[in-house]
Amino acid sequence: MNVLDKDLQQLLASDLEFNKFKDTNFLITGATGLIGSLLIKSILFLNSEKDLNVKVYAIVRNLEKAKGVFGELYNNERLAFVTANLNTDSIDVEDKIDYIVHAAAVTRSKILVEKPVEAMETAINGTKKMLEVAKRDRVRKMVYISSMEIYGRVDSSKKAAELDLGYVDLTNVRSGYPESKRMCELMCNAYASEYRVNVTSARLAQTFGSGILSNENRVFAQFAKSAIDDKDIVLHTEGLSEGNYVYTMDAIEAILLLLLKGKNGEAYNVSNPNSHITIKGMAELVAQNFSKGSKVIIDIPDDSKKYGYAPETHLWLDATKLESLGWNPKNNLTESYAKLIEWIRENS
Repeated sequence: MNVLDKDLQQLLASDLEFNKFKDTNFLITGATGLIGSLLIKSILFLNSEKDLNVKVYAIVRNLEKAKGVFGELYNNERLAFVTANLNTDSIDVEDKIDYIVHAAAVTRSKILVEKPVEAMETAINGTKKMLEVAKRDRVRKMVYISSMEIYGRVDSSKKAAELDLGYVDLTNVRSGYPESKRMCELMCNAYASEYRVNVTSARLAQTFGSGILSNENRVFAQFAKSAIDDKDIVLHTEGLSEGNYVYTMDAIEAILLLLLKGKNGEAYNVSNPNSHITIKGMAELVAQNFSKGSKVIIDIPDDSKKYGYAPETHLWLDATKLESLGWNPKNNLTESYAKLIEWIRENS
């Protein structure tokens, strides 16, 4: 049994009321991304184990990519792919939708800097399309996948709860990402208020663990791969930003919980409070625990701005609100990296 299978078994053993999903249809965007793909794999697993009779409609832009991401599951009779560009195409499926998870977003920092207009348009247009489906079908629940970047610069003397939004620099075009996330959350709340759409926002911390995709190149994957190869971990910033993290299956469990119990028009931080650390501190943790001699090297390129690195932040997310619904993250940072490295080795 591989590490992802073990995670799915742990999800199955949770206290979530999976039977409430029986005989329902899901619509999930960003289906070939980390969150979307893992959510679909989890729902199909629960369907087979619990005989839920669910159907999943997965929105993708590239069917060939979907085949690579889903493997044998690609032909699962309970999974249907919808090929569409959320920025331009209409979304039509044959069944009434009961649950929506809108996980599609432009997240690559380089694109956020080089094509900020297109990135913002995709965020806003895609969210509006999903809200229109939710409104039309009177869905039981829609969860919008937001981000911890929505907070901007906050008062670092305390943990940030959901109402503690800070400053976003509008002169920096990369701010289109957090600002469009804010706009999309507001749009969700507007649909909740005006049209009674039952929608909740999930503000995810950086999410990693088993199930990451083979082309993943974000900092956590770079750290893990360096440790596996016993190479030095190179930072292109001072590494002083404080990171907030959550393990992949803990995040999936949180999203499923919000589909069942999230309050309409509200947002929830999805972050393990025991996985808060600076970027440099995390690099050192990985080097010390998962390599034979890797060192942490700081090498800041002269043209670093063009890579679109997020601005230095000092943020510690408060997950009390989500925990009050019954969420209990099971994997701390060291455990998350152990499973991530095991997953990479199993799939290399």
